[in-house]
Amino acid sequence: AQGGGAIVNTASVAGLGAAPKMSIYSASKHAVIGLTKSAAIEYAKKKIRVNAVCPAVIDTDMYRRAYETDPKKAEYVAVMHPVGRVGTVEEIASAVLYLCSDGASFTTGHALAVDGGVTAI
Repeated sequence: AQGGGAIVNTASVAGLGAAPKMSIYSASKHAVIGLTKSAAIEYAKKKIRVNAVCPAVIDTDMYRRAYETDPKKAEYVAVMHPVGRVGTVEEIASAVLYLCSDGASFTTGHALAVDGGVTAI
C-alpha cells in the first residue's frame, strides 16, 4: 500500500561460514540468510527490499553475563575480531538504519557482515 519498504533480518557471521561447536546455531543463521535472499527476490517487484545484518560478537547484556566473569574468555573473544574488540549495539543499529535508508535503495538480498573483520580472516 505504501509502494515499497525495507525489511532487515538479523542473522550472524555464523550464517556466513562455518561455526565449529555451534552447528545448530550456525544452521539457523544460514536459514535466516536463505530466507532473506528468497524473500528479496519474491518482493523485489513490489519495491520491498529484504536484507540481513550479520553481527559478530556484540556487547550486550547476554555477552556480559557470559564473559565478564572470566576476563581471559572475554579477552579471547575480543582478539578474535581483527579490530581487537567486540562490537556495540549502536554499530548494529547504524547498519540496520543504513539498510532501511534510501542510500541502500539498490541493495536487496544482501547479508551485511558487521563483524570487526571476522569474515575477512
